[in-house]
Amino acid sequence: MTRAQQTLSVVLLVSSLYLSLYLGLIPLNETVQREIIPVLPFYALISFGCYLLGRLGTAIFSFNDVPEAHEALQAEIEQAKAELRKANVDVD
Repeated sequence: MTRAQQTLSVVLLVSSLYLSLYLGLIPLNETVQREIIPVLPFYALISFGCYLLGRLGTAIFSFNDVPEAHEALQAEIEQAKAELRKANVDVD
């Protein structure tokens, strides 16, 4: 099973579970059914965004801890600048 199939399976499972909760097929407390279940997608979206921002911040924070990647990126930048100078583009 490929990664895309696994992801699709999880998405379909979660969406079917949410739909069954939203439609009331799984009996819950009336307060939970009316006040919590409808806003779960928004909480999930906000949580996913926070998770992605946290991963981005961690990657930026630990970028200098990977000296090989830093040196490779600096070399690519210098190569790009040299190619642009050959094409008579001002890069400074």
